[in-house]
Amino acid sequence: MTISRRTFLNTVGAAAAATALGAGFGRVRSAPQVALQLYSIREAMAVDTAAALRRVAAMGYRAVETAFFPEGMTRATAAALLRDAGLHAIACHVEIPVGDHRSAFLDTAEAFDCDLMVWHGWPEDTRYQSLDGIKALADIYNESFVFSKSNGLRFGLHNHWWEMEAISDVGIPYYVLRELIEPEIFFELDMYWTRVAGRDPAKVVADFGDRAPLLHMKDGAVLNEEGPMVALGDGVQDFAAIAEAGRGHTQYMIVELDDCKTDMFDAVAKSYDYLTSSGFAVGGG
Repeated sequence: MTISRRTFLNTVGAAAAATALGAGFGRVRSAPQVALQLYSIREAMAVDTAAALRRVAAMGYRAVETAFFPEGMTRATAAALLRDAGLHAIACHVEIPVGDHRSAFLDTAEAFDCDLMVWHGWPEDTRYQSLDGIKALADIYNESFVFSKSNGLRFGLHNHWWEMEAISDVGIPYYVLRELIEPEIFFELDMYWTRVAGRDPAKVVADFGDRAPLLHMKDGAVLNEEGPMVALGDGVQDFAAIAEAGRGHTQYMIVELDDCKTDMFDAVAKSYDYLTSSGFAVGGG
């Protein structure tokens, strides 16, 4: 029997639910599970969402991360299409849950029956360029964490390049931020943007350890802010080193290609095969 998140929260209480939902972070599989960030196939979903999701499932994917569905599509409809395709959301990209965004934040978690809520981090926030700015952001993220936890949800952060670029007299913004925010706030580290910023992705994964249960896996022949990206294994990323650095900590390796030099569906399928055949992640589940 399954029950909705809202029923669960009403039954056991938000605090107890947060403890129960968060406990899963401590139980790491022998290998991470592969998932797909649906932003990768946004253009196909705009034409025929159901058909696009069925193609993803046919590749072997079972886990996905949501971002934005076609304009006018309700969350309930999107969630039903995921279920019909045999897919389930393991994380959702959302706006920061402050002010008017709070109701949408909770509605998203409810619709997709998902407890990992990730602030997608776009567009660039110039507050990352100073220590005072980073402290101000930490306050916002901590407030978001309290709201999330009180509703039985986990709150996480996703990076682009500017959070990983060293700032004179400050250091690397994400490293500074990590020490200022609640330790239960998790990180979804983006391997592509981390390298664009001049960081070694494997070292960053090792440095963040169990604070980073989710990794965005991207590749490119040349890694820069413009792309285009390529299927995993066809570019310059050292995924073996990344996988080793995350051993015992990484729970999901999430394939995401913002754009692609080749056909997107071919690249998404090839990326799934690369991660699973290499033993870096397991499919299904």
